[in-house]
Amino acid sequence: MLQSKKDEKFTHPFKTLQGKERAYVDLTALKTLWINTGTRCNLTCENCYIESSPTNDRLEYITNEEVLPFLEEIKSENYPVEYIGLTGGEPFLNPEITKILSTILKHDFEVLVLTNAYRVINRHLDELVKIKEIYGDKLHIRVSLDHHTLDIHEEQRGKGTFNKTLEQIKWLCDQSFNISIAGRSLTNESLEQEKECYQNLFKKWNIPLSLSDKKIVVFPEMDLNRDVPEITTECWSILNKSPNDQMCATERMIVKRKGDASVTVLPCTLLAYDEQFNLGSTLKDSKSRVQLNHKFCAQFCVLGGASCSSAK
Repeated sequence: MLQSKKDEKFTHPFKTLQGKERAYVDLTALKTLWINTGTRCNLTCENCYIESSPTNDRLEYITNEEVLPFLEEIKSENYPVEYIGLTGGEPFLNPEITKILSTILKHDFEVLVLTNAYRVINRHLDELVKIKEIYGDKLHIRVSLDHHTLDIHEEQRGKGTFNKTLEQIKWLCDQSFNISIAGRSLTNESLEQEKECYQNLFKKWNIPLSLSDKKIVVFPEMDLNRDVPEITTECWSILNKSPNDQMCATERMIVKRKGDASVTVLPCTLLAYDEQFNLGSTLKDSKSRVQLNHKFCAQFCVLGGASCSSAK
């Protein structure tokens, strides 16, 4: 079978299909460490970039014991980490999630945990309240609500998820948790239009959450079947963007791949399975230059202008 030009993109780490120098990003300062808690999820969502599902265990549940050395390394090396992010999968499926949260907070880091807030989080509400009583707003919870309408949200996440998620958001807000919202750009609405619609939805539900820029982020869609351009070093000036503004300039993520004896450090949250982005097993090892040799680099970060650290 003949390979299309589209399929030939993102194959060489240093050169694009047109032979131009591929764009790259150097680590400027480690400000955010992400921890993937495991790829299992209680939902199977349309276009999930990491293909999380109840059966996907390509990334195993990470343990508190595996997280601890990275926290200690940050302290010993004086990395300017501002907070630790927990993602998945659904983090609240990880059997050690509240232990991991407590360990991070005890090490004097703020923590941001990403969740669909659908059913599974209910297992941990009593413990989360105890953690909040000790650490207050240092515990941030970002809830995924893909759209402000039931039909579009449930097209992505499944029937019955919209109202249950809103009920959980209301409960968390009523308990004074530090909450933010993650949506997706699933329509042609502008960001300001989407914010206004989300705010009206919360007003209808009596949810006391004011959606400032730090309380909501709307991520661009990522689709492996979409044809996107490769980013060259010339693109920075053409697009009026900087490599220093990309996630991998200030962030790293640790994962535990199924079957691996130890954890692996990656440049960001988006590239969990691509081994060309392995950066070692310690944060010190992970300072290598990152070649933007993946369509998500273009689609989500450079052209989409998004960062998972937004709206903490």
